[in-house]
Amino acid sequence: MSKILSAVAWPYANGPRHLGHVAGFGVPSDVFSRYMRMAGHDVLMVSGSDEHGTPILVLADQEGVTPQDLVDKNHAIIAQELADLGCSYDLYTRTTTANHYAVAQELFRQVHANGYMIEQTTRGAISPSTGRTLPDRYIEGTCPICGYGEARGDQCDNCGNQLEPTDLIDPKSRINGEIPEFIETQHFFLDLPALADALREWLAGREASGTWRPNVIKFSLNILDDIRPRAMTRDIDWGIPVPLEGWEDQPAKRLYVWFDAVIGYLSASIEWARRTGDDERWREWWVEGAVAEEQLSYYFMGKDNITFHSQIWPAELLAYAGRGATGGEPGTYGVLNLPTEVVSSEYLTMEGKQFSSSRGHVIGIREVLERYGPDPIRYFICAAGPENQDSNFTWAEFVQRNNSELVAGWGNLVNRTGAMIAKSFGEIPRPGTLEPVDEAVRAATLAAFGSVGDLLARQRIKAAINEAMRAVGEVNKYVTDTEPFKLKDEDQRERLATVLHTLIQCVSDLNTILAPFLPHAANRVHAFLGGEGEFIPMPVVEDVSGLDGDADRTYPVITGSYSSTPRWESRPVTVGAPIAKPTGVFVKLDESVVEEELERLRQS
Repeated sequence: MSKILSAVAWPYANGPRHLGHVAGFGVPSDVFSRYMRMAGHDVLMVSGSDEHGTPILVLADQEGVTPQDLVDKNHAIIAQELADLGCSYDLYTRTTTANHYAVAQELFRQVHANGYMIEQTTRGAISPSTGRTLPDRYIEGTCPICGYGEARGDQCDNCGNQLEPTDLIDPKSRINGEIPEFIETQHFFLDLPALADALREWLAGREASGTWRPNVIKFSLNILDDIRPRAMTRDIDWGIPVPLEGWEDQPAKRLYVWFDAVIGYLSASIEWARRTGDDERWREWWVEGAVAEEQLSYYFMGKDNITFHSQIWPAELLAYAGRGATGGEPGTYGVLNLPTEVVSSEYLTMEGKQFSSSRGHVIGIREVLERYGPDPIRYFICAAGPENQDSNFTWAEFVQRNNSELVAGWGNLVNRTGAMIAKSFGEIPRPGTLEPVDEAVRAATLAAFGSVGDLLARQRIKAAINEAMRAVGEVNKYVTDTEPFKLKDEDQRERLATVLHTLIQCVSDLNTILAPFLPHAANRVHAFLGGEGEFIPMPVVEDVSGLDGDADRTYPVITGSYSSTPRWESRPVTVGAPIAKPTGVFVKLDESVVEEELERLRQS
């Protein structure tokens, strides 16, 4: 058994999430985490709503509400959507908590004490018309490195390089198009050059492991070639105060949102432990050598966030432990583990275009859940998502995969198995002697535990679900080959019982194999098989009281009890268990859905 930290990207709380977001981090991380629990590992899956930064401030101004009011509303929406999608977080929390503030400030203080947070004078942008600070992400221009015309003041999304607003060619405000003015301002910078050798050594080790996706390791090594100090404070009045004398009381100086957001993985783990009543248990996943078991950590995100997880966050951890060029001592948390793997997905487009909330080219998670439920969209993301390359969501393919693969493949197998047993026996029959064809299909299904499990352990979600559905196809072929519906004579009854027993045993095993991908359907199939309660545990949304300085505040979190997660193994079905004719596991979609959804898209 290993200690598995499943660290899931923090959705930004400027509004509800859309399909493109959860395709990159939500569903893949949940499939992986569910499988690892089933395989017997001790999993801690954490995330939360990222609630600081300029976009929140700007949007709150536009809506005439406070930033806190805005993120309170959006955090509640996002948490419920992710829970309804089935994402099995041990804790999904938020960054506007006293606990998170304390953890982020502890890391900043120790990184500073170890000499890796250096104070520099830089040029900051202000709006000529308002006199307010114009944050980096709200400045746009041409990238000086690749020539991309829509680069932002903190990063170019085309080439992935870190930028400063002053680097941009022809910079302008994304808010009103005006040309910003640049003034001198003081900030703290993370001394990345002093950590470059340690980062390179760590990345070389990860490259040698051969486990990272090629695009992630290549990009991560390339960005070391142009490493330079990165500002970790901002001129903004919404965020975590700088925890140093002379800075804490400055109303417009806050920690950079990305400095504190990645710390959320640690602060959420600490909050989870505190809520379980064992305040120090988080150390089992985080502190080097804290337990005898192997400690592994997997960070799930979209490719636009690779920089922050393969450079900024590891640099913060190395600096906190004093493992850079200037040395230093670990802080009170100790030496914290660096990521085992950064699991980055590519981009998902919709009908050939980028998702864009501002342009109305988007489908929200709530919409798809209400109209189609979680299973079809989870299946699409697993089977056709942007795992290793950009992929395109189309309504035509969504309907086709639902009808031909979920309904006609897996759903039909479950339904006709149940219908034949209900009609002929009313209960799971006792088998006679197995023939070679029976033994072959059982062997194929049992082998799928190994092949699918191996792929899931390596986050190869698309290949894993293809292998699982291949096994479904083998069992459907078994029905065609044995033709149990033709075994009607009394002297064929033992053979019929053997075939149907073999068939329902295969269905039971396939349900276990498909459970990480389709947990909601797995519980329905479990009920059809005569099981009681949940087969695979589901998350819940609970209102909790804050900790420390915000104890008088309540907010929703996603949590769950996953100790009853079934093991990744075959379970013998129970002879004599009653079987009633099942209702449909999945719903066939009419082809008209395609045009209806395209029309909604045109009108949005």
